[in-house]
Amino acid sequence: MIAKGGKAVYGADIGILMLEAQFPRIRGDMGNALTWPFPVRYKVVRGASPDLVVRRGAEGTLNDFIAAGRELVADGCQLITTNCGFLAKFQAELSAALDVPVATSALMQAAAIQATLPAGRKVGILTISADTLTDAHLSGAGVPAGTPVWGVADGCEFQRVILGNELALDVDQAERDLVAAATAFQAEHPELSAILFECTNMPPYKDAVKVATGLPVYSIETYLIWLHAALAQDC
Repeated sequence: MIAKGGKAVYGADIGILMLEAQFPRIRGDMGNALTWPFPVRYKVVRGASPDLVVRRGAEGTLNDFIAAGRELVADGCQLITTNCGFLAKFQAELSAALDVPVATSALMQAAAIQATLPAGRKVGILTISADTLTDAHLSGAGVPAGTPVWGVADGCEFQRVILGNELALDVDQAERDLVAAATAFQAEHPELSAILFECTNMPPYKDAVKVATGLPVYSIETYLIWLHAALAQDC
């Protein structure tokens, strides 16, 4: 075997574009490197706060995300993703600008999950902000028309800390917030056969949601583990 060079960094095949945030990232959160069973490489996009991206449409940030993505590609990353599902609205632009596959959002799984379900059943999207998750985000991720969407309660611990970019998080209360949202979603939409987390900060609570609803739960974690398995590994 002949080894060939050309990368600045080896072993971290997935590059993650990060919002600039200070809230706690517990294990299971996309922004905690211990979440992943493989190395990842992070790049913070300065000025791209959770509030700006989720509540204000990520206005004025596209070029910054492209520039940061190009840095990760130059460092050797084979796939670029982001740590906010709302960046699905930039899927086409980032794919056009970068020379590697791009998966901006966990929402990109929706069509594949839906295709596996029995007739009349649905995958439902659980989001951190139902009020600002628009058709532009859903269409950018290829979410099938008619997919039900539900948000966590406005002002709950989980939403307040993440979008308010606060320094402390009551993890037990955040778990209760996710369970309450998921069970209310299920009660309102009895056709649900699966739940898809939009938000990359939700996976730490997946087991509690599974127990409470009896449904499979998909997230950025399930998506990236699947995508990583297909990447050509460094020798």
